[in-house]
Amino acid sequence: MKVLMLNGSPRANGNTALALKEMETVFAENGVETEIVPVGNRPIRGCVACGGCAKTGKCVFDDLVNETAPKFEACEGLVVASPVYYASANATLVAFLDRLFYSTRFDKRMKVGASVVVARRAGTTATFDELNKFFTISGMPVASSHYWNEVHGRERGEAAQDEEGLQSLRALARNMSFLMKSIALGKEAYGLPEVEPRVFTHFVR
Repeated sequence: MKVLMLNGSPRANGNTALALKEMETVFAENGVETEIVPVGNRPIRGCVACGGCAKTGKCVFDDLVNETAPKFEACEGLVVASPVYYASANATLVAFLDRLFYSTRFDKRMKVGASVVVARRAGTTATFDELNKFFTISGMPVASSHYWNEVHGRERGEAAQDEEGLQSLRALARNMSFLMKSIALGKEAYGLPEVEPRVFTHFVR
């Protein structure tokens, strides 16, 4: 069982990385393999809605998005972590997620998703909601903790002082491990839920 972890911070060893490492330790204790992919420090352009991925099965911009796609398909869980910029996720990470989710046509249902946000002070809940939407549009159950998945710190390493935030992340990793294992048992016993043919409705004046 494996969790793919995306670090949306441009600082490879900053507070976002610290948050992911806190979860990584708990995943290891629960027998869950992890891989952390740095995203925020990469030159990722946004989607241009060209539709090329529908023909080729991958994004026309051959970069980290296409490198990460098979890892996403193979994993049972996805953790997306981002610092807060103007009450929003890092724009590089959002561009990456737009293209990753749109260009990959494999079934994402029942992969467990979780978002983690890091801020000096505020904007965390807006960013948390923004990232969770990628999961809920894809049939991915969202793992939760006993509080919002956030830690606070400005300078590198300051998040280590946020004991409440780190505890929330440890609880999140435990809950996510349990949920992934429970879903695996459910799929084995009952399979996946029935899928109806998609209906697309367009509204115009």
